[in-house]
Amino acid sequence: MPQYHLIYFDARGRGELSRWLLEYGEIPYTEERISFGDWSVRKQTVPTGKVPILMIDGQPLAQSLAIARYLAKEVGLMPKDHLQAAFADALADSIAEMMAAFYKNKMSSLAEDEKEKKFHEEITPTIIRPLLGDLNERLAGRSWYASDQMSWVDLMIAVEFGGLRKSYPKLLDDFPEVAAHVDKAMALPSIKAWINRRPDTFI
Repeated sequence: MPQYHLIYFDARGRGELSRWLLEYGEIPYTEERISFGDWSVRKQTVPTGKVPILMIDGQPLAQSLAIARYLAKEVGLMPKDHLQAAFADALADSIAEMMAAFYKNKMSSLAEDEKEKKFHEEITPTIIRPLLGDLNERLAGRSWYASDQMSWVDLMIAVEFGGLRKSYPKLLDDFPEVAAHVDKAMALPSIKAWINRRPDTFI
């Protein structure tokens, strides 16, 4: 088995899905958590100058979704049917776009009250709720998103919407199918164990 070393900030963020996949597959790995204050210096020595990076036997793999797709194949969570895999990819891209808007606002120089106002008045109604509506409809009467088997994007749903719900507890109140889906993924034994022991970070 390859040796895995994950390099990311001391945060959930774009590195958390990779952690979930590694934990789900019970794959041994090490990680380096970089503080935001140390990033300007550490950036100079990180391959590509961006994180997350997954070092695989010393070889750097960049881009969070590329890392997730690689790990999904390693742990058996990539749909075998090409169309089902494409459905998973499409949702993953949509969620990534949503989270990019969220992080751009969260890490901006705006005052905290302005960030919250933008989140509630712009990002939530125009980006988050439309995606939640489509997702809630898709999940109705289904066990998992892409097929009758769990795939990596089911974990991504729980990582991202579970993370948002942590900060905004009422976010999923109008979307019971999504809320139940998040709870189901979080209850998986290896995932539950990880959630219980992971560092408590603000994002």
